[in-house]
Amino acid sequence: MDARFNLFENDVANRFTQRFANAGLVIHRSSLPRSTQELVSLRASQINGCGWCVDMHTKEAAAAGESAVRLHLVATWRESTVFTEAERAALALAEEGSRLADAHAGVSDETWEQVRTHYDDDQVAALVCLVALINAANRLAVIVHQKGGSYEAGQFAAAAG
Repeated sequence: MDARFNLFENDVANRFTQRFANAGLVIHRSSLPRSTQELVSLRASQINGCGWCVDMHTKEAAAAGESAVRLHLVATWRESTVFTEAERAALALAEEGSRLADAHAGVSDETWEQVRTHYDDDQVAALVCLVALINAANRLAVIVHQKGGSYEAGQFAAAAG
């Protein structure tokens, strides 16, 4: 199935996505480790069924030096030994923050406590904003049926300025 609508060719959508990319740049420039950013984005995108974002974040993570083993195991991080305790806390937050409708309490106190144990205030802020931003990005791409497979690492770097 082809995309329903090209967000990159519409003036309103293009202006919105430019600002969206600039919001992402704040997170990208934060002290939250880049590998954690990509793993969190990948996991949320897997949950939300966003092929475009899974493609993007897999390729961006690989280009930044992430191992194929870790990328392949993100979907099963609880049953894997390749993630640090800090990464596991971030992945739990990504899952619980992405599945709000599935859990009436949202992010559990246990997960929040683990996040606070491993990340400072600026990193927590970046992590919370990242979970919100990737979920919004997933919705944009899924609604218009933007398919994965054509993304190239660094494709939007210049646009985010």
